[in-house]
Amino acid sequence: MTRVAVLFGGVSAEREVSLATGQQVMAALRAAGFEVTPIDVGADLGAVIGALQAAKPDVVFNALHGRYGEDGCIQGVLDWMGLPYTHSGIRASAVAMDKAAAKAVFLAAGLPVAQSRLVTPEELEAADPLPLPYVVKPVNEGSSVGVEIFREGSNRRAEVARGWKFDKRIMAEAFIPGRELTVAVMGDRALEVTEIDTGHVFYDYEAKYADGGSRHTLPAPVHPETRAKAMEIALRAHQALGCRGVSRADLRYDDTAGEPGQLYLLEVNTQPGMTRTSLVPEQAAHLGITFPELCAWMVREARNGP
Repeated sequence: MTRVAVLFGGVSAEREVSLATGQQVMAALRAAGFEVTPIDVGADLGAVIGALQAAKPDVVFNALHGRYGEDGCIQGVLDWMGLPYTHSGIRASAVAMDKAAAKAVFLAAGLPVAQSRLVTPEELEAADPLPLPYVVKPVNEGSSVGVEIFREGSNRRAEVARGWKFDKRIMAEAFIPGRELTVAVMGDRALEVTEIDTGHVFYDYEAKYADGGSRHTLPAPVHPETRAKAMEIALRAHQALGCRGVSRADLRYDDTAGEPGQLYLLEVNTQPGMTRTSLVPEQAAHLGITFPELCAWMVREARNGP
């Protein structure tokens, strides 16, 4: 029987999400016939290494989210220990987590992205870095943590800049009107397009994780040309970053002038949420792949190597 250690929890702002992912992944792996060892990851890296050495897993299922879990840090530890693991490796994880680096890769690959620039909190406090409306976001956080939108008449820019508590690089990005779309990639296959309707200005942390925070429409009610293009963009982004296993591309779809509109790639999540109702499992289920089957596929892919 294949032994799988599941890393979950972590010390990032997304710890609670990771705890939920870990619990549901462990149940799915047990249902699929794997021997599962849970490892709740805290700040003591030595304890994590000791728990992995004691477990002697054949594969590590990385159910961590956010910093240290999906930015290449834990991937480096697992590579050093010689343990195969799910999701992307060091380079793809680190680049995808750094929004500026990822955007450079997307541009080099000819993928459509919004206009942006990097500024410091002091520069943001002093002046608008882009024409209004625009978005500011941390360079190295996930799940829309720290994202703010500034519009005409907004007087919060200086306040946000003075209270900035993330990396001292801030990404300012042109606000794209329209709809939220997302596409899961599984290996070399884009699965489907989901539209996310939140009732919020954008797909923020609360919309992603609060009960009733968003409504998913699957398949997305978009022009067939848009559907095909969104899936192509997601797969090309996955490949450009060098991702493996599953990923999820988030896109903005500007259809304000009619369909087919313009797609913009926002980011690629190398550690997307993996509860039964998360977007990737939801798209897999739409194609007849159960949650235990999806988790088992990820373990097999990890064991077989890149």
